[in-house]
Amino acid sequence: MRLEGQVAIITGVSHTGQVGFALASAFAREGAMLGISSRSAERVNARAQELRSEGAQVIAIPADLTTEAGADALVQETMKAYGRIDILVNLAGGLTKYGPSDELSLADWEFELNNNLRTAFLCTRAVWPIMKSQGGGKILNFSRAGGAMSAGPRMVAYNCAKAGVDALTRTFAKEGKHVGVYVNAIGPGLIVTQSNLESMKPSPEDLSKKWVSMEQIIEVAIFLVTPASDGITGAILPVQGMGI
Repeated sequence: MRLEGQVAIITGVSHTGQVGFALASAFAREGAMLGISSRSAERVNARAQELRSEGAQVIAIPADLTTEAGADALVQETMKAYGRIDILVNLAGGLTKYGPSDELSLADWEFELNNNLRTAFLCTRAVWPIMKSQGGGKILNFSRAGGAMSAGPRMVAYNCAKAGVDALTRTFAKEGKHVGVYVNAIGPGLIVTQSNLESMKPSPEDLSKKWVSMEQIIEVAIFLVTPASDGITGAILPVQGMGI
């Protein structure tokens, strides 16, 4: 098992059929001990119970990761349970504000940046001294395929947040080189998730050529958090369909 004995925090584990739960399940199958988080206590506790039914060792930590208190609680509760943290996956966030850029309210702008960029910063900052003291660790962020240059219309706050995630990834990666902490990001294309399928209703041809399977995301994520990727840091790895 590729993650045997490793302790991994995964944020944004809220719904089945989504990337967070799929990653948590895959990490557990590979032997990882998990701390999972979502803002909703009901949802994250339900996901933890489902994972335990699959044999996973997991704790659920409801937290608002846009706050310092929430990010710190996530890290400290995981430390209390396991005594170390080897992996952090910053997945919390997503596109929620879609529309003409000139009509975006300041409140919506701040909401999208907080959910996607502030959460990644606060969780990374909270776990950093622990990984430094351990002599290393792996942090995986989620950008978007092609980075900021692929920014589409009508999602200005999300695009800016993800450009910030790219900068955060590269900056922490440079600082991590001296302490054994690797920081990378996945830039996914359209992922075959339950919510994406329901909202976008892709054709079979689009699914086969332009979309990314959950299994592809999982395999790249596992690669980037195991010793197989030692020597790679500051990378933003596009994982996208052949037709994009």
